[in-house]
This record gives sequence, structure tokens and C-alpha cells, in this order.
Amino acid sequence: MLPPVVPQPESERALKGPGFTIGAETPIIVKSPDPDSREVGRYLGRLLRPATGYDLKVEAGRQDYRPAITLNQGGPKSLGEEGYILTSRAEGVRLTARGAEGLFRGIQTLRQLLPAAVESRTVQRARWTVAPVHITDKPRYSYRSTMLDVARRFYPVADVKRYIDQAAAYKMNTLHLHLTDDQGWRIAIDALPNLTKAGASTQSGFRGGSWFYTKAQYQEIVAYAKSRFITVVPEIDGPGHTSAAQASVPDINCDDKAIPPYSGFDVKISVVCLRDPQHIANVSKFLTTVMTEVAALTPGPYIHVGGDEVPARPAEEYKAYVQAATSAVQAQGKKVIGWHDLSAGTIPAGSLMQYWGDEGARETIGTAEEHKDILLARKGVAQNASFIMSPADRSYLDMKYDGSTPYGLRWAGYVPVKNAYDWDPTTVTAKPDGTSPVVPANRIAGVEAALWADRAYTGSNELPTSTSQFVEPSVYTDFMAFPRLPAVAEIGWSPKSTHDWTRFSSRLAAQGPRWKAAGIGFYAAPDVPWANVS
Repeated sequence: MLPPVVPQPESERALKGPGFTIGAETPIIVKSPDPDSREVGRYLGRLLRPATGYDLKVEAGRQDYRPAITLNQGGPKSLGEEGYILTSRAEGVRLTARGAEGLFRGIQTLRQLLPAAVESRTVQRARWTVAPVHITDKPRYSYRSTMLDVARRFYPVADVKRYIDQAAAYKMNTLHLHLTDDQGWRIAIDALPNLTKAGASTQSGFRGGSWFYTKAQYQEIVAYAKSRFITVVPEIDGPGHTSAAQASVPDINCDDKAIPPYSGFDVKISVVCLRDPQHIANVSKFLTTVMTEVAALTPGPYIHVGGDEVPARPAEEYKAYVQAATSAVQAQGKKVIGWHDLSAGTIPAGSLMQYWGDEGARETIGTAEEHKDILLARKGVAQNASFIMSPADRSYLDMKYDGSTPYGLRWAGYVPVKNAYDWDPTTVTAKPDGTSPVVPANRIAGVEAALWADRAYTGSNELPTSTSQFVEPSVYTDFMAFPRLPAVAEIGWSPKSTHDWTRFSSRLAAQGPRWKAAGIGFYAAPDVPWANVS
């Protein structure tokens, strides 16, 4: 019987025999001089230590002369950077990849081959047997992301790290940090200190605080993500979603006066001034200053410039912002990411557009009145952009599961777990029957599960009347992301041929005991057969 792994591996087969039992003397042998691979071995040891109580030794480059967990670098080229081969037999576990990143992805599978209690933070009494299996695996898409909205609801560094670990467990490789919005500016910019003095004084429902990441804290997050082979993508939103910036930098407003900091819940309420050459120059200078400092802190190749939900303005103003923002990013040697709305302007060839349209837009494809989201996707394709697929009615983790969900919104409809899983990136911009996709399959870079925090409080069908309605960020994240984050992760990782809701829901149900052991407060969604799993 095959063990229930999420995401589903590309190829797996059960082996005969009892599997390999890890004991206190089991070594982790790293057969590579690569320091990153050695660190992956140490990561595995740290991962196993709390539940097993074993302080497993990590050894270098020794022969397979005794039962061990062996990490071997130098796998076939066909695996790519993230693929791996994992074999578990009575005599040991052997994990092979081309390099450290593939070994790390394989370890996320290895932990699911062990009893669920391995996820506990305290010592458990269990027999730590790895299921006997042979797996060959690699990802479908190279870009597999989750977004954390730290602008509307601020997440302390520890909570961001916790989410990084949760995403890494399901082989996500990108963390999109929504750092700026109307409700807050969350990253220190030395040249513009008022951005965190005024701009970080609010979040949705809260005033009078100081909620932002120092440069050292942001670098700590970036380094932690890198240790989990996750790339951080910072988002500096504009030209809308800019109240926090406009409360901090007067000359990006048309009257050159700062506006009051905003702690509300509305959208389409702000836009920087682009009405005249002087203010366009002011905005350009502001963006250059910000992007220069953010890029210096961000080793990854991308900066996200936002671009969605802008109040109605002449097209020339929006295009001026796109020019200013993309130029500022490119000047730092970074690649542009933007919401698909950004395609209304002139974007650099090779940019990534993040498509968030829903089913309603698909229904208009090929008609005389195509939805604006589809028209913008066409413009992006015409400008040689690639696309990240994050349809709001499938992969927006802030959408309610159903009418009983205490948090979140429902403007894109309810998103039960089946909806979060039962879609394919190649048909997100196709007709309802799956034909005539606007975005060709070869232009799809990957997927993203976006966790917005507009309504991270109980009773979210109405505006809050007390800050006591707000739950801790980790509580909101656990409930809204689990079990839907693993669903989107499988869409991004596993071959399309393996996608099947019935089989997936059974494998997903087997994750429940793991989340319970790990202290993840997940939602026991009624469309997942939890009771059917022993």
C-alpha cells in the first residue's frame, strides 16, 4: 500500500519488506562535500529531534556500510534542481538529488513516510519506521508561491518563519510578502524614515502602533526562507493601495500634504498623484529610493510592483506609474512581477503577471464583450509576459470555505477545499470548456496561494466593533491555509495526470493527524473524509 503523500509524487511504488526503522544511533550520511547539502543533513536531524528525542549524527561522505539515512548529491540531470529519488528499505533510506535543493524537497516527502507523531514538538513514544517505497519526483512548475499579507494584518517575524516552514513542508519555493497597502507600510527605508513612523502606525482595525520590519528583521526573514529554499518576493504596491505611503511622503500627493494614516477596510480609496510632470517626477523619485533599498536587502530576482484595484484615472496616469515602477525595478537588476492589471501599461518583456481573475471572466472569452481581466491577460501575452496563476475563486485563501467560516471574505465566492484543488493552471484563462486559452501553456510560470488579511477577525461578514474580535495572525493563517494551501501546492508540483479529487482528499485527510501533532489549528473541512483515515 502506498503512503499518502502530498503533493503527489510523479512516480512511486511500494516495496516489499518492513521499511527502515530510525533508531538513536542511525547516522545521517551526506555523501557530498557541498556545504549546502551538509546543512540539509543537519536540518533533517533538527527536524527529527523533538519528536524522536534522537540527536542523530550527521557524517560526511562515508560508504554505505551500515543502516543509515544517506543523502547523495549527483542525481541524473532529468531531475532538475528540485527533483529527487527516494528509496526506503530495511537496510536504510537513500535520497538522491542533483544538489541541496532537491535533497531538501525529498526530505519533505521523507517526513510524510514516518508516523504522524514525528511532527510533534515533544518526545513521543513511537516506532520511527519509514514506509518501504521507491519514489522519483520533480515539480510540474518552477514557481510555486504563497502570499502573506503583512500590510493589513501585521505578522511578527516568528509568525512569518512559522508560515515559511509550513509552506516548505508542501514544497512551495516562493514567499510573496505584501509589504505595503493602505493600512500599513511594513519595511524600513532609511532615506524615508516617515514611512515607518507614520505609515506603520496603523493596520486594519488598529491605530497608534509601530508595526514594521527593521532592515535586520527583513534580512532575517529572507535568510530563514533561503535556508528552506524559498525565495522572498517583496511587494511595493501602487499606484493604488498607497494610503500608508501618502500619509508619510507629502509630495506624492497632488496638494503636497500628507493624508491621515488609514486603518479601515475599503479598497480603491487611494492613488498617488500622476496628474502633472512634477508629481510624476516625485513619484518616480520615491519609487527609485524605495526600490533601491528593498533590492539591496533582497537577493532573489524579483520585486512585485502591485498594480491592481486603482480608482478610475486617465489611462495615461496609470501608464506613467507602470513606467516609473518598472524602470525603478529594472535599474536594480531585478525582474518585474505585477498583478495582471499592470499589462495596461508598457511592461518589460519577460515580466511575470499574476493573474487573479475568476470564473466570470472566463465565461466571456471569445465574445464581443470580453471581461477586462481577459483583455489585460491578452495584453500581457502580447508583451511577452509569463504568468503566475492565482485565480481568486480557487487560490485566494482569504475566501470563506462556506457560510459558517468565521474569518475572511466571499466576493469571489466560497472556496471549499475541492474548489481549491479542482482546477488547472492551463485553463484559468480558457473558455469554460477548457478550449482557447488566452495564456499559452508555455507562458505559465506557476501558481500562487494568496492569503490576504482584509478580514482576519471573527464575524467578518460585518465590520468589527472591537479589536477583541481579531485573532492572532497564526490562528487566522492556520485556519484559512489548512487544508487549502496543500491543495494549491499539489496543483503546482504534481503532474496533471495525477490530479484526482477523490484520491487527493483521502491523502489530504491523512495530513490531519500531522497538523494536529504540529499544533496547526486547521479547519476540518466537511468535503474532506477525515473520519475515513485511521
